[in-house]
Amino acid sequence: MSGKGFYRRLEGRERRKKRVRKKVSGTPERPRLSVFRSNRHLYCQAIDDTRGHTIASACTLEKDFKPYVNLTKTQQAEKLGEIIAKRLLEKGIKQVVFDRDGYKYHGRIKALAEAARQNGLIF
Repeated sequence: MSGKGFYRRLEGRERRKKRVRKKVSGTPERPRLSVFRSNRHLYCQAIDDTRGHTIASACTLEKDFKPYVNLTKTQQAEKLGEIIAKRLLEKGIKQVVFDRDGYKYHGRIKALAEAARQNGLIF
């Protein structure tokens, strides 16, 4: 991987992230569902930005996620969407604001979001 191309891509994501975060913010009633995507894993957390607290989180490294390790990354994203939706609904939260964190809305990010919607979250 070329050094310049990598940093240019990273800077673009950071620019998009800042642009989205100007408009998107979480409250206790409607937290921000933030997603981070690495090459191998996905992490998501519901954040109340007024207090700076994480309400619920889930990632593909958890013990609860062990049965799904052999799935494709997109299928793992769908399972993660189901898990985070279930955890938020247990805490009485039905509405969230989706923060894609500067990533394009396709592939694993889209799979996670659609699975969360199908399991009861509104955004």
